[in-house]
Amino acid sequence: MLAWPGAVWAQSSLTGVVEDSVTHAPLAFASVFLANTTLGVTTTEQGTFVFPKVPAGTYDVVGSYVGYRLAKQSIAVGTVPQRLVLRLGPMANRLGEVVVRPNPHRADDYRKFAELFLGRTSFSAQCRIRNPDDVLVDFDAEKNELTASSYKYVQVDNQALGYRIKYYGLQFSTNFNQHVVSFYGQPVFEEMTGSARQQRRWAANRAKAYYGSVTHFLKSVHDGDISSAGFVAQRLRIIPNKRFPRADSLRRQLLREHMNSAFSRAEQDSLARWAKVPPAFSMLYTKPRPIDSLRRVSADGQRVSLRFVDNLQVSYLREGPDPLYQIRTTLPTNAPLPPSDRQVSQLVLMVPEIEIQPNGQLTNPLAVFTDEYWGFEKMGEFLPVNYLPPAPAASPSSPTR
Repeated sequence: MLAWPGAVWAQSSLTGVVEDSVTHAPLAFASVFLANTTLGVTTTEQGTFVFPKVPAGTYDVVGSYVGYRLAKQSIAVGTVPQRLVLRLGPMANRLGEVVVRPNPHRADDYRKFAELFLGRTSFSAQCRIRNPDDVLVDFDAEKNELTASSYKYVQVDNQALGYRIKYYGLQFSTNFNQHVVSFYGQPVFEEMTGSARQQRRWAANRAKAYYGSVTHFLKSVHDGDISSAGFVAQRLRIIPNKRFPRADSLRRQLLREHMNSAFSRAEQDSLARWAKVPPAFSMLYTKPRPIDSLRRVSADGQRVSLRFVDNLQVSYLREGPDPLYQIRTTLPTNAPLPPSDRQVSQLVLMVPEIEIQPNGQLTNPLAVFTDEYWGFEKMGEFLPVNYLPPAPAASPSSPTR
């Protein structure tokens, strides 16, 4: 793993014990890991575990053991050693709760889940789910919503980046009406072994996945210089279209009235016209946002928080989009198509402000919503939070196939 030249990273040790929450008996050979990292260990016969060197930051410490529910505890690691107790609750026998129902569309539902979960990028094409039978997929036709979960974990082998990911506690959902995909859980990364040539390819692809990512951008905001990192941030206002509610209501009403009958030519023309009415208009301010409009630094200089007004359009100028990237032109907005020589993304802040850690991670990842290019990138570009990119002078090259 490569590090910034001359960088000094604060770190500390983390120790603890894993117990049965009822009997308090130690659980031997349980798995303990820091979610979203490559850091994982197995407990001793006495149920104890040790992480000798953990980089400073906020983590979810997760314990897993066969026959028990996951246990999770959030900690902030600094320079002082810490010790914690993870208590796992026995998993109740739920056989009586299982309802088996025929689902002739399960194969198609799983295919949709896999495509949306892994993504459609060149790197995603090199990802495989190794335990599909452990994924529980369900489609709600009335809500037009697809959900997925796993009672164990979902294992993803990413041959593009050289990681084996075990995604514990997966909660996945997508609403096809709203075009929104969301998933969360507690993943742990394991580095694959390979030849020297494979290692070089993985290192190059990891750097390519990092540069231009939302983590890279947030780290540049934290460090106070997005320009030298290759980013331009601009204010983006989304203005509701007052004509849309009526046009959408008329379109839906006509569709309901003709569920079992054909449309006349005039009605087809009306549907086509109403469908072109955008729900909102976007107004992009061409002047780049200064760094002080994107962040707030605490008085002691120890904490940096992300904050901005409206939405943010972020362009990464040093690399074009993936060849497989296609703009969702079905979205009814007046926004122009982005250029082919840069990656254009949109960042929406869901809270007034949120703290950014020095490595570019947010203390609450759910505090932001990403769209456009960042929304296009999924598991294919998924990196552990303890990944350290190569020095800035080493510009990322094209992905090694």
